[in-house]
Amino acid sequence: MARIALTDRFIKSESRVPSAGRVDFFDSIVPGLAVRITPAGHRSFVLVARFPSRPKNPTRRALGEYGALTLDAARDKARAWLELIGKGIDPKVQEARKRAEERRKVVTTFGAIVEAYLDRNEQLAKHGEAKRVLQAEFKDWRERPAADITTEEVADAIRAIVKRNAPYQAFNVLGHLRRVYSWAIGTHEFGLTASPVAALKPKSLIGPRKPRTRILSDDELRRIWDACAGETALPEDGKRVRADINAATMGYPYGPLVRLLILTGQREREVADAVWAEFDLDARIWTIPSERMKGGRTHEVPLAPDALALIKSLPRFSGPHLFSTTGGAKPVNGFSKAKARLDKLSGVQGWVLHDLRRTARTHFSALAVQDLVREAVIAHAQKGLHAVYDQHTYRDEKLECLRLWEKRLAAIVAPKKPAEVADIAEARAARAGA
Repeated sequence: MARIALTDRFIKSESRVPSAGRVDFFDSIVPGLAVRITPAGHRSFVLVARFPSRPKNPTRRALGEYGALTLDAARDKARAWLELIGKGIDPKVQEARKRAEERRKVVTTFGAIVEAYLDRNEQLAKHGEAKRVLQAEFKDWRERPAADITTEEVADAIRAIVKRNAPYQAFNVLGHLRRVYSWAIGTHEFGLTASPVAALKPKSLIGPRKPRTRILSDDELRRIWDACAGETALPEDGKRVRADINAATMGYPYGPLVRLLILTGQREREVADAVWAEFDLDARIWTIPSERMKGGRTHEVPLAPDALALIKSLPRFSGPHLFSTTGGAKPVNGFSKAKARLDKLSGVQGWVLHDLRRTARTHFSALAVQDLVREAVIAHAQKGLHAVYDQHTYRDEKLECLRLWEKRLAAIVAPKKPAEVADIAEARAARAGA
């Protein structure tokens, strides 16, 4: 079989076009490489070799059309195929794997994996929180292949959260991200074999995790409560609400939202994401569905008078959400800016919204109710036999706890003025004249 050092001039020459049949011109530089030319003048590269799938006889396989594939590229591809064959790997199988990998990268974006994780793990204790932080903190990663996200990128994202003065949020976000990758790897469905989170140590990246113990003083609680007063003028169509940043108080939606946090002791997103369908105002009950609860169990919050009045005072839009700047279509967001403004208006510094819940729970301890009821109001999970056998809702008991709390809160935020005392001089003059 004659061989020749193929050149572009040789391949393009019209004299190489056969009058009938097909002819192969083999390259003397790369063994088995040939250019095949048909009577119609079609030129393509082939490789003749004993492929692992059919090792008994030499077989021709197309490398690509001349023009789409240059001579140099054809030689490189042929060399790569021969190297695979030498290792017992069929190039056809290898290319199929590469194509599958490329397809997998398209369908296994970070966003797609997060959605699959959330859809299949609705029973997660922190499902609502996981959905919120994974979609909010990593929205720029949604269209990226999950396998391409590096450890350095994850570390940078977590450090950015810490710089926002939110180390506890950083711990939570890192934990959720770690669970997403561990789950995806365990499914053997998304082509992931390694996690960019695996090598990250929370203590080294974020620092030691110290439990928060901040309790707001009565004066701080009063100043925050007062800063949340006021109303924001609402447009007639109710489609968009923007807080007046120059107002002396917060107004809707953040003002009443924070007040409801104080009145009920519930978590930030449990209140912020509330929808009207969860409320039975006649029965004075707010039922938070299990998918929105940290513990994954439906939670009933009886509405004491002040909480009920606050909810009834809220604007009603076409959308389902109570606290919204989009006509109820989406729940309110942007807490960082709102919190900064609340700090400025109230003058209270060094606190987070979750401290309101801890403060309320601390005040519950001074109320004449059982500790079991205090814990039930804020949906703390029961332990031991209570968790299994005690399915009582404690609705009446929780309502009494919240009523007592509202009474105690009123004494803090709006203390009664002492009775008027008659001026001593006036009293003496009156007696002298009598």
